[in-house]
Amino acid sequence: MGSTITSTSIIFLLTGVPGLEAFHTWISIPFCFLYVTALLGNSLILFAIITQPSLHEPMYYFLSMLSTTGLGLSISTLVTMLGIFWFNVREISFNACLSQMFFIKFFTVMESSVLLYMAFDRFMAISNPLRYAIILTDSRIAQIGVASVIRGILMLTPMVALLIRLSYCYSHVLHHSYCYHPDVMKLSCTDTRINSAVGLTAMFPTVGVGSVLLLLSYVLIIRTVLSIASPEERKKIFSTCVSHIVAVAIDYIPLISLSFVHRFGKQAPACVHTMIANTYLLIPPVTNPIIYSVKTKICRAVIKILHSKET
Repeated sequence: MGSTITSTSIIFLLTGVPGLEAFHTWISIPFCFLYVTALLGNSLILFAIITQPSLHEPMYYFLSMLSTTGLGLSISTLVTMLGIFWFNVREISFNACLSQMFFIKFFTVMESSVLLYMAFDRFMAISNPLRYAIILTDSRIAQIGVASVIRGILMLTPMVALLIRLSYCYSHVLHHSYCYHPDVMKLSCTDTRINSAVGLTAMFPTVGVGSVLLLLSYVLIIRTVLSIASPEERKKIFSTCVSHIVAVAIDYIPLISLSFVHRFGKQAPACVHTMIANTYLLIPPVTNPIIYSVKTKICRAVIKILHSKET
């Protein structure tokens, strides 16, 4: 056991893919591809929504929020992950670790919240189309966005700030290529029950309650759609919801997989934990632009923008 060190002077060591350190350069190739795809895809969607008046609708405003969270998540992990794979730079200061942890948690919470808002948007558009534009005005959507940011900051700041009070006298080696809240807590040699309680309290309203409300929204959407007499109308409405259902699945499946591996997969190789943890943060920002471009007007808008740049 090492001596206790004040939190602000700690240097943590991040981990790449355990057992495959010799192949980090090769492993970085698919990760680079994913990062470029996420950054370009989400940036194009944001640019299209901002510049194309035909996309100034509630559904696309929420999609722009989702793209912002995708960019935020990608940028939050890019430096440390590629730093490890390319240059074997594993050191990260305590303050930098807390900052990265906050932004990862913040954008993850925002992503879950936006998916819920998008489900509510679809429910309102299907069940009450006459009042849809009255309820979801531009100013109300802006208020929802600002309220979500404030709520995220208020919820997550105590969870991250409480790590400062802990003493770290064991190993300073983290098990991921980014700072993960439970990972940092495990390195403490002081009582972390308060931290665990605050962390659970912070995440439960979004991940727990949010998941239930999301499921309830889609139950109500399906019930409303099935009550529509015309099969053509049903097919059309379901097709508009498919992209969102797929996006929700892609967002939650890696999160659930990571939780199960951490809880029940202690015998699994360390590289499995690492790959699932990296997938959990990278796959949604990569796939969301692709999914939403296929079934919406985004694809046509992006093609129009790219064509205008060529001419």
